[in-house]
Amino acid sequence: MQDNIEIRNPATGVVEALLPSTTTIELDAMMRLLKHGQRDWVKVPLQDRLDCILRFGQLISANKQELAEILTKETGKPIIQSYNEIGGAQNRIDHLQQNAVKWLSEEVIISEGATLENIRYEPLGVIANISAWNFPYNVGFNVFLYALVAGNAVLYKPSEFAALTGQQFAKYLYQAGIPDNVFQCVVGGGQIGQHMLSLSLDGYFFTGSYKTGLHIATTVAHKLVPVQLELGGKDPLYVAEDVTDVRRAAISAAEGAFYNNGQSCCAVERIYVSEKIYDQFVEAFVEEVASYTVGDPMDADTFIGPLTRAAQLNILADQVIDALEKGAKLRLGGHSLEGNGYYYAPTVFENCNHSMALMLDETFGPLIGIQKVSSDDEATNLMQDTKYGLTAAVFSSDRDRAMRILEKMDTGTVYWNCCDRVSPNVPWSGRRNSGLGSTLSIQGIRAFVQPKAYHLRP
Repeated sequence: MQDNIEIRNPATGVVEALLPSTTTIELDAMMRLLKHGQRDWVKVPLQDRLDCILRFGQLISANKQELAEILTKETGKPIIQSYNEIGGAQNRIDHLQQNAVKWLSEEVIISEGATLENIRYEPLGVIANISAWNFPYNVGFNVFLYALVAGNAVLYKPSEFAALTGQQFAKYLYQAGIPDNVFQCVVGGGQIGQHMLSLSLDGYFFTGSYKTGLHIATTVAHKLVPVQLELGGKDPLYVAEDVTDVRRAAISAAEGAFYNNGQSCCAVERIYVSEKIYDQFVEAFVEEVASYTVGDPMDADTFIGPLTRAAQLNILADQVIDALEKGAKLRLGGHSLEGNGYYYAPTVFENCNHSMALMLDETFGPLIGIQKVSSDDEATNLMQDTKYGLTAAVFSSDRDRAMRILEKMDTGTVYWNCCDRVSPNVPWSGRRNSGLGSTLSIQGIRAFVQPKAYHLRP
């Protein structure tokens, strides 16, 4: 008997849809289909493959309202933020339009002499894209669009918490001209994901937790195929006393911490503030967070909706208890909200330190801790006290001062006077427990190809 996946609305707890889970027999058939289709797809001219992706972007834009509503109903993302994600993800398509031909075309290295030397970039083959629910457009586009343009076939598994959105991707890719034997969407949870690891795939591209990423990497290591992992973070932000506007810094930091309910791998998860402006910053920060509208994610005024996963409520509750027991001062929230849905009140702690879980362990929710520091050196040491390495931010009016700190950060991305930002023009990558490899930029385009060297003697 085929299992079903429940798509439950996080705002109400009501089941929105039942989707048949892909069976292992169906998955094996998908793999055979893709192996055959990829051999033909790679023969399609690069510009024609790119044109399919451009048409896909047009279809997504034309159906944005329906797609935003689907995303909000299955993940709880506030509807305005769903619109923002769908619109913002278009910059990946723009990036491909501007750069794919340039970075995937054959390169002539030596054009004169006895031996000519060229490089051609060949697709990996059939790759697995095991994706995430928190930003399914952004993290999905980072992988499957770039892989398709490069000539790969894609076995795509959206998170079971964003499976309806994943099916929409397949629908519009097909309408845009991508053959069904080049892109297949898998529906299911961890069990079907585990079976994907046993298939003869030519690369694994995963977005999600460190624990699952480590499991994937160790399970497929013997295959010696590319493995790319975009994992979590415990991203720090330091606010120096020389910021031009303390209130504006607090507003920016709060948005970085609470956008998408804090369910972002690059969300601000811990804040360090100079003792000279600490009280002023905390008051402005608390005032800003208290102003956030919590409610129905389908309401355009809502900034904080429900958590996507009910299980995350327990993680937040445990971090709150731990912080209170160790002396942190609760300034706002600290509890689940009554009623239907997986709502947690926006929560702010001050007087935090690194004995507390909320300053060390990934939170992935609307909870933040703030710690006072006496110097740049203290802030730097605390920012470095982590097993993660995704992003780090410094707010200061002095660029040189900020750069001295940011240069010491062992992270894939650093920010000066901004945070929680991704651009297709530069690599998106993590270090240590935050992942392996890069998406976006030239690195992200070439992540889906392998070079072949040509030595040619006329």
